[in-house]
Amino acid sequence: MTEEFDVIVIGGGPAGENAAAYAIAGSTRTAAIVEHQLVGGECSYWACMPSKALLRPGQVLDDAGALPGVSAAPPDIDAILARRDSFTHNHDDSSQVEWAESAGIDVIRGHGVLDGERTVVVDGTRTLFARQAVVLATGTTASVPDTPGLRAALPWTSRDATNLHEVPRRVAVIGGGVVASECATWLLSFGAEVTLLVRGNAVLKSAEPFAGDMVARHLTARGADVRFGTTVHSVSRPDARDTGEGNIHGGPVTIDTSSGVIEVDELIVAAGRAPTSAQLGLSSVGLTDGAYVPTDDHLCAQGEWLYAVGDINGRSPLTHMGKYQARVCGDVIAARAAGRALVDPRFIASADSGRVPQVVFTSPEAAWVGRTEKQARADGIDVEVVEIDIAVAGSSLLRDNYEGRAKLVIDRGADVIVGATFVGPDVSELLHAATIAVVGAVPLDTLWHAVPSYPTVSEVWLRLLEARR
Repeated sequence: MTEEFDVIVIGGGPAGENAAAYAIAGSTRTAAIVEHQLVGGECSYWACMPSKALLRPGQVLDDAGALPGVSAAPPDIDAILARRDSFTHNHDDSSQVEWAESAGIDVIRGHGVLDGERTVVVDGTRTLFARQAVVLATGTTASVPDTPGLRAALPWTSRDATNLHEVPRRVAVIGGGVVASECATWLLSFGAEVTLLVRGNAVLKSAEPFAGDMVARHLTARGADVRFGTTVHSVSRPDARDTGEGNIHGGPVTIDTSSGVIEVDELIVAAGRAPTSAQLGLSSVGLTDGAYVPTDDHLCAQGEWLYAVGDINGRSPLTHMGKYQARVCGDVIAARAAGRALVDPRFIASADSGRVPQVVFTSPEAAWVGRTEKQARADGIDVEVVEIDIAVAGSSLLRDNYEGRAKLVIDRGADVIVGATFVGPDVSELLHAATIAVVGAVPLDTLWHAVPSYPTVSEVWLRLLEARR
């Protein structure tokens, strides 16, 4: 027997949840989420939430160390891990399921696979049909390179690192992106010896160069061995054992690299991610198995019935952007179901093109939105740049010896900001103002009248505008 729903979403992470909820909100339409793991997805259990719970104690200790008269005890690892587990609900998704059901969304456990237009088969036995739309929201998974011996060594991926149950004494991290930098940050705060193996010449290469430079310099100052231009030739771990997620997977690991041979107690691979679409049945509807699913700006992948939101479409692999896409997608599905024209701007996903905000929760934090200077010039924009140290009354009060830097990338002709980058303690709280300025194309003459409160770090906005005069 075939079961029918108006909307079927494959993947129960934040993007899938939002797409389903928006598609049926305020209507009699029905929706189902098909999920073979935990409802709430990668962000809730293996990425954003646990990683930030691990990073925050180190940030507090770092702040305390920069304020005379304030002292802090060494980190209580067991208490930190227990707090992390409270945020992941010990991998119990019952509250997420309750939320879905309260929103009128059925939760179906199992692997969902496309089997032709509007048809989804779950675990090969249960057939579902979508009257209105199927939404793909299965995200990505950690990539492990084909380096000799690497996979046999059973290295940690990001899921192990965020769900660690024991802190390795010596850790090597392969990668120089966001995951690698954040992992190195919290492991250092837990007392681990960290070696960062970076193939390129910088960390956070998608950001402005000064952002990666400052993060790398602070990692080094805190004891990390950051090795740029390093290639891993081979990995050896004779007694690798599958001891479970977040446990050390056997004895010491020997890593032969272009910068020498090292031995560590655990190895973390943070070398990118790949779409989880190889077993999704894409070929049954004429798409490529194992590839990202391209969409238009309505998040539609095919024939006004198939949509893709979140990491799987390759547009912007960030939770907040996946949720944004899902809201657009859900509204589009609802409008089409009701026969309404897609004339409202909310039906077009535009914020994930040149206006994406991102925060890296290292110490110091790095935060940016929109284009870097290099990207803006490549896009043919007549660029003007303003770059200054963050040195205002608010930053000096926040902590002694505050070090930070800010940069605006300006479209000279339009007199608007097209990119902004901040590096320093707590700069994540500066980013939304920059995002509004970029997305809203606020003229710089208007920004003169957006007066920052005194004494806050946001006074750096005034200094940036003054430096441009």
